[in-house]
This record gives sequence, structure tokens and C-alpha cells, in this order.
Amino acid sequence: MNRFTSLYQSLDEAAGNKVRDAALYAYFDGISSEEASWAIHLLSGGKINAGRHRIATTKELREWISELTGLPLWLVEDSYRHVGDLAETLALLVAAREGDEQHHIMPLPQGVGWRVPDASSSLTEWVQAFLLPLASESVETRKTAVQWAWLRLHGVSRLVFNKLLTGSLRVGVSRRTLQSVLARRAGLSTADMAHRMVGEWMPSPASFEALMDTSVSAQALDKPYPFFLASPLQADVVSLGDVADWQAEWKWDGIRVQLVRREGFSPYLWSRGEERLDGRFPELESKAEQLPQGVVLDGELIAWDAQTHCPRAFIALQKRIQKRKPSAKLLQEVPVRILFYDLLERDGEDWRARPLAERRQALEELISHTQADAAAGADAAADNPLLPLFALSPALSFRDWSEFKALREQAADHHAEGVMLKSLKSTYQEGRRRGDWWKWKLDPFTVDAVLIYAQSGSGRRSTLHTDYTFAVWNGDGVLVPIAKAYSGLTDAEILKLDRWIRAHTLERFGPVRSVKAEQVFEIGFEAVNRSSRHKSGVAVRFPRILRWRDDKTVQEADTLATLQSLCRE
Repeated sequence: MNRFTSLYQSLDEAAGNKVRDAALYAYFDGISSEEASWAIHLLSGGKINAGRHRIATTKELREWISELTGLPLWLVEDSYRHVGDLAETLALLVAAREGDEQHHIMPLPQGVGWRVPDASSSLTEWVQAFLLPLASESVETRKTAVQWAWLRLHGVSRLVFNKLLTGSLRVGVSRRTLQSVLARRAGLSTADMAHRMVGEWMPSPASFEALMDTSVSAQALDKPYPFFLASPLQADVVSLGDVADWQAEWKWDGIRVQLVRREGFSPYLWSRGEERLDGRFPELESKAEQLPQGVVLDGELIAWDAQTHCPRAFIALQKRIQKRKPSAKLLQEVPVRILFYDLLERDGEDWRARPLAERRQALEELISHTQADAAAGADAAADNPLLPLFALSPALSFRDWSEFKALREQAADHHAEGVMLKSLKSTYQEGRRRGDWWKWKLDPFTVDAVLIYAQSGSGRRSTLHTDYTFAVWNGDGVLVPIAKAYSGLTDAEILKLDRWIRAHTLERFGPVRSVKAEQVFEIGFEAVNRSSRHKSGVAVRFPRILRWRDDKTVQEADTLATLQSLCRE
């Protein structure tokens, strides 16, 4: 593992992207396809699991290091809270007790089909010959093997081993950086490599060789495309110039998906979270069979109210997302549809480099023909003709920017979060590239809520209380928790609040503290829905702190009735 350890150290100490690029390029230049595939998996944030089996839970690792070093578990826990990184904590604790820990280790079991490698062994040997087989062993065997590994390794190698165990190999390498380096090695564009790397990465020599094979296209590998994301509109919309250069749409409250339908493959839905949604939406998969082969469409999957012919809140869609095999009852209770707004591939040809105006026209023709064919064939999936499963996301009509601003104010009436603006000349890029696509959400809902619990953060903020729980008054004069928020305060405010929390703690529950109900904060959120899973009966979406209301008393905080009046579902 020396070579991978050296890469980790170089990346961790790198002063800039050029140094990281050079280190990555040199590393991939001299390793096997098998090791390269595992390196990609780990550098992309992947974990080492054997099916459902994990090598060790974080709780087990803390218990095993306590046994190995002879330190009480509470001291291990406290060290972890101060360091903020479990892998580093484990490495430091072993290093501090080197030389006197041997008597804590049981003999290695015999006949288990593996051995503990040393630092000179390759990354592949550590992963495939040791960690993966170890995952299915008993707790006692896993503990003994991991403890022996801690003793055989030293310095950075021990830290890297711990990173493999915890799955937290964060060394400042973005996915884009990795794609750029691999693209240069393969002689491809970064955009092409990004397309090839979409989806779940399965570490194997064949996977790496297919990735680097320039004679095979990403379409032939049946890869979806990287999503193009809009940026928040912060300047005055008038600064965008002539309204005739822009297409406007509603910003829907669903999940972003691509529908992929290629020759030789079954159609499938691909989420922005890089997950195939196989089985969750069988009616959409069946409907996709009616599309011509060689198309990839981009759109929004939403829950739909067949009575009002309007989108439903996201919380309704969550019921479908969580069910890999939805029941007939659930399919009836939560019908769905996709509102398409872009065409990425047609007749097997990549259309992303064409202007939006051309892609939109082709999309309109495709959807129109598909709906006409379905109607002519008395499509069984379209029992309700008012509910086509596939439809266009409508383009909004406006004559000037004042009229567009007025349209945005109507978004809630259309059950939308706001509006989108897309340049009619724009190509379909990848990631969040500013300039061509903008999103302008409605102003958030707000309530004034009271801080009642605080919890320490992680990483560099592990010594500070940065995770907060807020409450509002119910009808009986009791504070009821309604949201947790982790962002919105400045560093100076976090330090000030942390000092106040420590001085006004009522009770401690591990890392969580209950505090005096004295501090009021303005909390912003995108939506609120009724929820039987929450004590308050409501669930807010995307809560964040807008400001510290030190000008308000606790009695001036909002009530649960205020939130209930904003509920959609």
C-alpha cells in the first residue's frame, strides 16, 4: 500500500490543483488496471463493503481501539470529539501506545484463508485479499485482524488503512479533478470522461479498461449524462438582456431524472443523485417502451393530483421514492408523471452541443407524437386522458422583465418553487456552470423559533456546537421541536453561541445539550407539510438559519398554528 499511501500524503499536503493533478497522473501511470479501479472507487468517496457486510462499524472501531490501547472507552470518545476524524483518532491512539500494546492482542486465527498484509503490499492486496474476505467473518475475528493491522502499519500507512475502514478518504480531490486526470491519460475530453464515469462504479480491471477504451462510446456503455444544473439568480433579472433570448419555465418540486431508452437495453430512470430508480415507478418504465429507441430525456418527476390536475408536494413523492416495489394501493394513492424540459440524445446521437431552441423543438415533436400514438392505441397506462404520464414542462410566455417578475410571484399558485431561465442558445453542459441557466426561487417561508438543543459538529467544527434544534409554541404554551438547522451563522456568531450554550446547558445526552429557552432565531424553509412521523405534526423542508433575533424575547416566537397554516399536504 506504499504507493497509495504516498499518493494520499501528496494529495493531503498539496498546495494547489496543479500539484494534485501531477500526483494523480503519476500514480495512475504505473499501476495495474485492478488497482486503478479501486483507487477511482476510493477517491470518488466509495466504501469497502462486501455486499451488506461491513468490515467494522464506527462503534466497533472505538471499542477495539479501547481494548488494544487499554484506554477507557470514554477517553476514546472524548479524543474523537476533539480530533473530529475517527481515522486520525485511531492512528494517534495506537501511535501513543506503541511498544506496550502487544499483550492485548489475541493470536491470529488459523485457516481463515487470509493473512494480514504489510505496508509493502499493494492496495489491491489489502482490499481484495484482506478487507473484503474479512467482512464476512465473526466479530472476534474481524477485531483481531484489524488490531493486528494497526500494529503492523506505521505513520501515514496506518492512517490510510483507517480511512479505508471508515470510508472517509477526503483529500481535496474533486470528482472533476479525477475526471480531468483520467481524461488526459485516455486522450479524451473531460466532458466525455465525466459522461463515462456517471453511475455506480464497480471496481474491476474490466471496468477500468472500458473506461479508458476510446473505441467504445459512453452511449454504447448505456451511460446516462451528467446533469446540467442551474445557478441561483442573484443579480437583477434585467441584467440578462433581451427577453427574447431566454426561455422561462416553472421550477418544479420533484426529483430531477433522465429517462434513458437505447437500443439493446431496457429503458430506465436515472436520478440526479446518481441512482437507477428501477422498480420504484413501474408505470413510467412501461410507458417508456413507447418512446423511440436512442433517446435520453431530461425532466422532473413529480407526484400528481389527478383531481386538481396539479403537482403535489414533495413529501407525497417521498412515499414512492422509498418503495423499491410499490404496492397497487400506493400506485393509486400517489400517481406520478414526468414533465420533460430537454432532449439530450436522439437516434443514438448526442444532442447536448446543439442550442436549447433546437433541442426544445425536437422534444416537443417527440412528446406530441408519443402522446398521439398512445391515444390512438388506447394506452392502458392512460386510463385518465387528463393524466398523461409524459408531458412537456410548459414554456412561460412574457413580454418584458416586469411581466416575468409578476409570473414568478404566481409560482406558488402553480405549485412550483419559483422560475427557471435558460438561454435559448445554451448547450447542455455538466455540473453547475454559471451564465446560461438560472433559477429564481420564491422567497423562503420564515418563522421565529427558539433554540432548545445543540450538538457538536464534525471535522474542524467537532469542538463547537454547530447543530441546532429549534422549537415553536403549541396551543398549550409548550415549546415543540420543529426543525434542525446546521447553517446560516457566521464563524463569529458560532463562537459566540457556543460560549452561550456551554454556560446555559441544562442537561447533557452524550454530544447533545439541552439549553435554556432564551435565544430566538429566524428560520427559513422552502415548504411545510403535515407529517405523522414528527411530534409537532409538521415537517419543514430545507430549514436554515436566516438571522439571530437577539431583539426578540422567547414569548415573541411563532406558534405551531402559524406553520400549520402554511401546510400543503
